[in-house]
Amino acid sequence: MQSPKESHLEAALRVIRYVKKEPALGLFMSSKSPMELVAFCDSDWASYAVSRKSVSGYCAKLGDSLLSWKTKKQNTIARSSTEAEYRSMATAVAELTCGKYLAFVTGALIQYGSGVSFINSLITAGFYDLTLELLEKYEGRLATKKLSSGESLLRAIAGKQSAFASGRRKRLASGRRKKLKFWQYLNLFKLRSHLREVREKKLKHDNALKLVKHLCEEITKNLDHEQASSILEPPLLLAAELGICEVVEEIIKSFPDAIWFTNDEKQNVFQLAVMNRQEEVFNLIFRISDHKNLLLMSHDDKENNILHLAGRLAPLNQLNLVPGAALQMQRELRWFKEVQKIVQPDYKTDLNFENETPAVVFTKEHEKLVKEGEEWMKGTATSCSVAAAIIATVVFAASITVPGDYNDNGQPNYYKEAALKVFSISDAISLSSSISAIIMFLSILTARYGENDFLDSLPQKLLWGLFMLFLSLISLMVAFCAIVYLVYADRKADGIPYLAVILALVPLFMYAFSQLPLLGQLFISTYCPGIFRKQNKNFFY
Repeated sequence: MQSPKESHLEAALRVIRYVKKEPALGLFMSSKSPMELVAFCDSDWASYAVSRKSVSGYCAKLGDSLLSWKTKKQNTIARSSTEAEYRSMATAVAELTCGKYLAFVTGALIQYGSGVSFINSLITAGFYDLTLELLEKYEGRLATKKLSSGESLLRAIAGKQSAFASGRRKRLASGRRKKLKFWQYLNLFKLRSHLREVREKKLKHDNALKLVKHLCEEITKNLDHEQASSILEPPLLLAAELGICEVVEEIIKSFPDAIWFTNDEKQNVFQLAVMNRQEEVFNLIFRISDHKNLLLMSHDDKENNILHLAGRLAPLNQLNLVPGAALQMQRELRWFKEVQKIVQPDYKTDLNFENETPAVVFTKEHEKLVKEGEEWMKGTATSCSVAAAIIATVVFAASITVPGDYNDNGQPNYYKEAALKVFSISDAISLSSSISAIIMFLSILTARYGENDFLDSLPQKLLWGLFMLFLSLISLMVAFCAIVYLVYADRKADGIPYLAVILALVPLFMYAFSQLPLLGQLFISTYCPGIFRKQNKNFFY
């Protein structure tokens, strides 16, 4: 605007406040509404008192879904309300004509075979329900066609991790997590918006899975074995690399021979899953009958079996899912041990073209990661042992200093007070736990740091050391609060004990915020069942 005023600023701020309050609001295009253009129009004759110009307004709908709308002042003065209504009607008809032309062009593109790019654009934009509806309407015409680049529609949807639940879980694990803080659940507006977003994502995943199923059915029904194989092979291998187990399972269900597909290096689906550390795809092997033994026996073009591939270093994006080099090494060991359980015993000593066994490959690939894990462990243990030593020094000095001194009988003045008992117990707990933490951290510093030590021994020592350190910090703050209460409770200092409690909570929250995520990750990776499921009797092949 050339001459903005305060009223314009207020209007802009009102729009911003509305958008900020309801970020999840939008137009819903129903896939079940009839493909019919409808428009409604109206006018307000001579609504502007100065210029005597009228206002036109219309809204256009595609079936039951709102498509476009507009309200605008007419360019010329209408001499009557009828003239204003006709001008409003003309604007609505122009909008309908434009929509009708776009619908005609879109239908013509799809009908005469050049609409694959248009369908691919819908998949890229995430309109899976509309894509499915168009594919069902033009049955068999687009599902089997390829883009100018040679890619199929199935490969386009197989490459979108965000379209499936398994791919979205990986995005959340990598840190791109959007969730409400615990206090935000008290805000009903944000909670309602969050729940609506969750429902929309679930609906999006369901529509994407239906789209994959429809594409697989159309490909296997309308093409012969060789043509279907050429179209299904790229999306299957791509989904295995990205860890989208829904696409892998659906393709194998629709075309069972797809389980034998390999890439240029003769690596099958499960070998790719092991190389890329995609546990959800790897877990599908437990839902395969006796054919899984044949899959596990296969070798690639360099005579590597699946255990050789498990011995390779994981891709960087998969390593970064776990914090710290030591925990990354632990995850790599779990992968190697898990694959080692399901292969034949002689495969553990099998040689590849470079005359290397799987164990040699693992040691060679993870040599640098072992050194980084050792440095990370020693650095963490050194820093935490210093903190534990400081706490032990403080609580030991406090244990030999009786609060309130002694009376004439040689007894503490506050020996009957409950706060003194709380102080004594918490001080003893703090001293014991801090010394235990020092012992744990010293055992980490003096460890030999072999490969297998990263599996259980070192993570368990670090876990118990951090837990004991946290316990010593909690008991230290409890002892501090007990002493403050004991000294100031009878001196009309009502605010000091409460202030002491608040200040004592500050270091606890800081430790919890900085170290509890690591503590939880250590506990899950060491004591929980892990990323691998047990064998499932619900076979799909």
